[in-house]
Amino acid sequence: MKEWSDDERIMISAIQHYSFCPRQCALIHIEQIFEENIFTVKGSIAHSRVDNVESVVEVDIRVERALPLWSDRLGLTGKADVVEFHGDIPYPVEYKLGKVKKTSSHSDLQLCAQAICLEEMMKIEVPAGAIFHVSSHRRREVIFTDEMRNRVEEIVAEVRKLFKSAVLPTPLNDWHCRDCSLERACLPEAVCDKEGVNDFRRLIFSEKE
Repeated sequence: MKEWSDDERIMISAIQHYSFCPRQCALIHIEQIFEENIFTVKGSIAHSRVDNVESVVEVDIRVERALPLWSDRLGLTGKADVVEFHGDIPYPVEYKLGKVKKTSSHSDLQLCAQAICLEEMMKIEVPAGAIFHVSSHRRREVIFTDEMRNRVEEIVAEVRKLFKSAVLPTPLNDWHCRDCSLERACLPEAVCDKEGVNDFRRLIFSEKE
């Protein structure tokens, strides 16, 4: 198994960032840029209870908060908001701002990466976990399919390649940017205009009209 240096290890959170927007991932994890907006502030408040390491028993279920996670096989590191132990089976729970959704592939991939780490650490299968949506106080269960597991490994490889190149990807400059806290640092409109991306999109859209 490959020995990963600290610089080579990838934060589990980078998987969600890259899935959502590769440029956002690069700004956060390469450029070390992070800016607050109303959504990040609310998210920090939502995570406040689970950010302290704690082990408790709640209704016959052992609950570990802020549990450190790692995968030596993939070179991942991070922590889980909550891991419930239903008997011997770990059940990761990720806290997210907003109301419950039918699916959210970016968050689901991050949760799946946590499951992959738990499986390696504890030598036991982790078939499912949950996203806890703070605004609605409801859970949405996530089943970790082979397709999802494969996508996590693909993203890890893509993120590692991105970090090695240290080149900022072109902004998506679409609906992803609307509520992104890094919009001012990213400058998607300006960058895309400079690179001619917006002109290309205008040409495509005008041809469809």
